[in-house]
Amino acid sequence: MNATCHNTNGSFYCKCLDGFTSSGAATSLTCKDINECAEDRGICGLNAKCFNTIPHYYCTCDDGFISTTGLERFRYGDNVTCQDIDECQEEMVCGQNAACVNTPGSYRCVCNAGFGLKSGKSNLSGNQEQCEDICMIDKTICGNGTCHHGASGHYCACHAGFTNYGNNGSRCTALNCDVFKDMSILKELKKSCLDLTESENPTELDGEELLKKMLSLIDGLLSRGAFKDNRKVSTFLNVVETTLGFIGPFIKPPGTTSSSSYTEMRLRVHKGADLPQGAVTLSSNQVRLDMQLETAAGDPSYYPGFTTVSLLSYANLEDSADGFFSGMKPQANESFKINSKVVTVIASNRNTSHLKEPVKLTFNHLKQSNESNHTCVFWDSSENGGSWSARGCSVVESSSGNTVCSCNHLSSFAVLMALYEIKDNNNKYALTLITQVGLSLSLICLFICILTFSLIRSIKSPRTTIHLHLCISLFIATVIFLAGISRTESRVGCAVVAGLLHFFFLAAFCWMCLEGIQLFRMVVLVFNTNFKILYMMAGGYGVPAVIVAISALANANGYGTERYCWLNLEFIWSFFGPACVIIIVNIFFFLITVWKLAQKFSSLNPDLDNLQKIKAFTITAVAQLCLLGTMWIFGCFQFDESTIISSYLFTIFGSFQGIMLFVMHCLFSKQVREEYGNILSRFCAPGEKSYLNFSSSHTSKAHASKSTQDTGESRI
Repeated sequence: MNATCHNTNGSFYCKCLDGFTSSGAATSLTCKDINECAEDRGICGLNAKCFNTIPHYYCTCDDGFISTTGLERFRYGDNVTCQDIDECQEEMVCGQNAACVNTPGSYRCVCNAGFGLKSGKSNLSGNQEQCEDICMIDKTICGNGTCHHGASGHYCACHAGFTNYGNNGSRCTALNCDVFKDMSILKELKKSCLDLTESENPTELDGEELLKKMLSLIDGLLSRGAFKDNRKVSTFLNVVETTLGFIGPFIKPPGTTSSSSYTEMRLRVHKGADLPQGAVTLSSNQVRLDMQLETAAGDPSYYPGFTTVSLLSYANLEDSADGFFSGMKPQANESFKINSKVVTVIASNRNTSHLKEPVKLTFNHLKQSNESNHTCVFWDSSENGGSWSARGCSVVESSSGNTVCSCNHLSSFAVLMALYEIKDNNNKYALTLITQVGLSLSLICLFICILTFSLIRSIKSPRTTIHLHLCISLFIATVIFLAGISRTESRVGCAVVAGLLHFFFLAAFCWMCLEGIQLFRMVVLVFNTNFKILYMMAGGYGVPAVIVAISALANANGYGTERYCWLNLEFIWSFFGPACVIIIVNIFFFLITVWKLAQKFSSLNPDLDNLQKIKAFTITAVAQLCLLGTMWIFGCFQFDESTIISSYLFTIFGSFQGIMLFVMHCLFSKQVREEYGNILSRFCAPGEKSYLNFSSSHTSKAHASKSTQDTGESRI
């Protein structure tokens, strides 16, 4: 079967027909059909299907294609190919309000601009659906606006108080101009905001011009120097973040870049009905930002038709924001310092407090260090008026030159360098011992001085009154220093301790200034040498009280640091400034006093007794001024990176100043020594000797009255 027989001499053989293949011997042959479609799958060519038949096969073109010869069936070798049928040539194949797009073997229909499908599909085929006016299909497509059909599609006319930022096909969202209500420095931006919400044509707002004004305003603020107040830093950053969020959508795609003396601005803008996808990278000289556009856009259900990402780097804001670390939890002997530029990152996402995917920030270090740990932080305005906090941020990797941070929210960021107090234990122990021993002895000596100048009547004078209050000021300052200089647990208590130290140390300088003025009066105004006690109190305690009050009102946060209850480094000149002025005034009066003394010594009939006494007074006063003045000269170096030598000198001068005052004003004074002798003699031989000493002392007071009137000092 399916074979032909062929006779030969004496025999025959069988041969399979065309389209069959043989199996077995030539005389007992079995012929089976050949499946040409299986053996050669490309036998029909492109866009065609193969069908096997007995004994042959045939080819037909795929749906949507037609043979070049018009034959429905063909075989290989017939020079037939299948070509695409252009269905779009037929009229109204897609119906009204749609355009036909031919595809290989088929076609698809796309709704015209301003039309859509109720099913929400992007394409349709056949007559299953019809494209309808999109304004009729989706009544909420414009949000708080009215949808209109135009030649280029639909557009939204926003209601009063809403805007689509010039992207007419996007939803209208609320634009709250109240964010500028309490920001007097942004009056012009508030006016632009109000004009926008009340305008019928919001595209007239120039985002580039607004951005230029904002950066100019930032430059003006940063050029004035450090803010020195965490609340001012918080206000500044809030203004920047609010303003960037307002301006960003008005910038034309793909964005803008800007640089000035104090800022570097990088802003990326995407506009369109579809939610953007992919990564975005913004880089300045010191910082690089990597984040996903989907993260910047936020929730798709609230997508307003635009996405913005802003990176703003500040040139010197780290000077203003350094030192505010109440939101951190340092370990023992650990302190912090900002080691990067401060940057603000803003996106159009409506909720940036907790991002689905964290952003990555790469900071270049201001100071390279292989030994310090680094921490990624953001500025938290809710923490005690403003503080750096590590919440939500972590270090991905860190080297000596840069740190990579990952944060799950957007704000203003920086990198902190952890510093550890590494000191020579022997030097530290020695300085502590000197301080404790010296201040204890100073307190004893100052207490003896206070008793001497207040109880021994024979030496009472305006000058000893000045010495009395000088010793009282230093005594109280020393007690407060020992008791509270390191008590930083309470911020308010620490500020009070710093304020009291500020007051009493300034009072000591003021009483020294009064002594210089008194000596000047004793030499120049011979007939009027006595100060009224009220004037002395006003000069000794009133002046420092006014200085401290003004300083506290100007910057209350300047009192108290993270480690000590003293003035902040940026605020230290509220003490050193008045102290320097007092020292200069004293030097001026001492120079005039010495000059006048020299004239009087060279006169024909000098009062040698009084002049020698004033000379001695002047020498001790100058020595006293040098003692306290030199101490605070070395004290200047203790607020930065102090050396061992300056630390020892400052500690020695500060710890033993009470002892030196006792030696200069009590032990070097013959009159005071004699009074000490009289007191000791009364205790040693209380009877008759005591009575004689009392009479002698009483007589001495009477003889000293004239000298007191002339020089302001009593003599025994």
